[in-house]
Amino acid sequence: MGVSEDYKKFIQELFAGFAPVTIRNMLGGGGVFNDGVMFAIIADETLYLKADDTNRAAFEAEGMGPFTYQAKDRVSTMSYWEVPERLYDDPEEFADWARSAYAVSFKNKKKKR
Repeated sequence: MGVSEDYKKFIQELFAGFAPVTIRNMLGGGGVFNDGVMFAIIADETLYLKADDTNRAAFEAEGMGPFTYQAKDRVSTMSYWEVPERLYDDPEEFADWARSAYAVSFKNKKKKR
């Protein structure tokens, strides 16, 4: 199934103020990458950015929640939080949120090495 080409194009334009991104189809959705670092996901044509203790409060303040999915007999939660819809109309602030999500993923990637 994956992500529609129209939505991919929309997401790539949305991230233009941050950096060029690539989108890879993954498990019915997509991973959003910059420089080999996945820092956002797409599920059901909804965008989620990577979050941790450094940026989670901003998502919570907007009333947003994390991405969840059904895994066998339980609901699993990932550390990707839904992007507030208002950011789609504010490219500068969206770029700030994207930078924050990228920093979280980059930091975690460095720890794994």
